[in-house]
Amino acid sequence: MNRQSRTALLAVLAIGFMGGLAFASVPLYRMFCEATGFNGTTNRGLTAPGAINRRITVDFDANVAKKMPWRFRPESPSDVVDIGARDMAFFTATNVSDKPITGTATFNVTPATAGKYFTKIQCFCFTEQTLKPGETARMPVIFYVDPKILKDPDAADIDTITLSYTFYEVDSAKAAG
Repeated sequence: MNRQSRTALLAVLAIGFMGGLAFASVPLYRMFCEATGFNGTTNRGLTAPGAINRRITVDFDANVAKKMPWRFRPESPSDVVDIGARDMAFFTATNVSDKPITGTATFNVTPATAGKYFTKIQCFCFTEQTLKPGETARMPVIFYVDPKILKDPDAADIDTITLSYTFYEVDSAKAAG
């Protein structure tokens, strides 16, 4: 193999490697965030470990993207929960347009250091939501705050966690295909 062929082969391999890395970067980043709670990313769980004798306030924040014709709000602005105990909050979304709209919710937790201790068991944010014109839906989130938060020196003094959601309209062409 001559020098030009070897250089061309290395260039193709490098491009293939970089393309593969770019393709894998989103799932790898998501896994990193879920494992570390980076940037307020929460965990998913099946059951709560059980209440301990300590409470924490959870504030709820609801937003919609600028051009999305929905009203979205928490039913209660905050809740005081037992750390380790399963809790439930409800959000209400209303489609104020004259056509069906499908949305997906992104979420985060602040302060960011609390993200890895905030675990969702069930959430409307795990799936896309479709509302007919004028339809209102009540959307639950079931969660708990892991007692391990009290053993983390960077998070042990947190007394309020904010769970924030933003709904974005799903591209209708993508949703149909």
